[in-house]
Amino acid sequence: MTHPTPTLADLGHQTHSAAQHLARLSADDRNQALEAMAQALEAAAGAIVAANQADCAAAAIEGIAPALAARLTLGESKLRSAIAGVRDVARLADPLGTVQLARELDDGLVLKRLTCPLGVLGVIFEARPDAVIQIAALAVKSGNGAILKGGKEAVRSCQAIMDALRKGLSQSAVPPAALQLLTTREETRGLLQLDRYVDLIIPRGSNEFVQFVQNNTRIPVLGHADGICHLYVDRGADLPKAIAIAVDAKTHYPAACNAIETLLIHSAIAPSHLPPLAAALQDKGVVLKGDDRSRQILPSLTAATPEDWATEYSDLVLSVAVVDSLAEALAHIDRYGSGHTDAIVTEDEATAAQFLAQVDSAGVYHNCSTRFADGFRYGFGAEVGISTHKLPPRGPVGLEGLVTYKYQVVGQGHIAATYSGDRPKPFTHRDLPQDC
Repeated sequence: MTHPTPTLADLGHQTHSAAQHLARLSADDRNQALEAMAQALEAAAGAIVAANQADCAAAAIEGIAPALAARLTLGESKLRSAIAGVRDVARLADPLGTVQLARELDDGLVLKRLTCPLGVLGVIFEARPDAVIQIAALAVKSGNGAILKGGKEAVRSCQAIMDALRKGLSQSAVPPAALQLLTTREETRGLLQLDRYVDLIIPRGSNEFVQFVQNNTRIPVLGHADGICHLYVDRGADLPKAIAIAVDAKTHYPAACNAIETLLIHSAIAPSHLPPLAAALQDKGVVLKGDDRSRQILPSLTAATPEDWATEYSDLVLSVAVVDSLAEALAHIDRYGSGHTDAIVTEDEATAAQFLAQVDSAGVYHNCSTRFADGFRYGFGAEVGISTHKLPPRGPVGLEGLVTYKYQVVGQGHIAATYSGDRPKPFTHRDLPQDC
């Protein structure tokens, strides 16, 4: 007897039901599931790497962009690191059931605010098959179900990973249906309509893609858009420090959203500092595009166009502009930045403090590389993405960004009428210890 193929609504219902079961499990059960997932990934490592090699080969034939190809590649070392991340997530504190507020409203009437799962996450991303591992680990730890949709270029890799993850869950108390994988573009549109079962959509891609998602769903959206990051080399910068930071922020992993796309440099030091900065970057293969003032210092630079300042290259390309002041640097970042991560290099503490206070980005750094904008590096274990929204969660979204809260009120037969009318009884509103 053949069984009918489940519809997307059926899949959403299954994930929703599995997520409800997952939310009731203990921290030990969820951590045991994470270990089972890690072990299953280790057992399937050969198959996963082989699937990724097939994806990479197919992508090369289709002429995939270099930045996307870098994100797509999942070798043995990268896979081992991702598996280690699953175990790192298991070691993190349980994000559920935390009492955020405890307050006596009256004698015997107590209010508590406790953390709880969101429900079901819908995550849409391109390339980066290791994102499946990170998102799945964070979802299980935070008690959430997850429906994932990777890019078509990574379909073999994502399927091999998901097969291993669900096999691991089958050896745990977590229903395998808590994790689902979609593989077609049509399913992406269908996912956006599952507002009955999906509680949050997390798109990881361009601004245009995030806007498309926002315009085509009633589900709340946590956008991960462009990473147009800046490094401002102030007049008070230490040159060796500036060179090391600029090279790392641009070349350590240029396809990452936390790599810098624009270098701003103060006019007072540009004649002396820009040539060695440019030489160090060019030695690493970086193509520099300069404004008129930087090209007066280095005529060999390619002329930057107005579009360059608003472009996320995700490649070994960097725009350079000379500015006359911190205020001019701040204005440039405000106009062209994406609210991701921006940094200043300076030994002037007052200037640094002003930069940190006035740049309105999720990450604002002083004397360090923008590449630190990462959930793993922040100690979150992993991340589902980096939110450039101003409302929380903002920046790298780990466990804390995947839980919400609910209010519990426990009384002894209390009724609201007691506290209204001509002679209302006053509330005590006395804060209690949160471990009460």
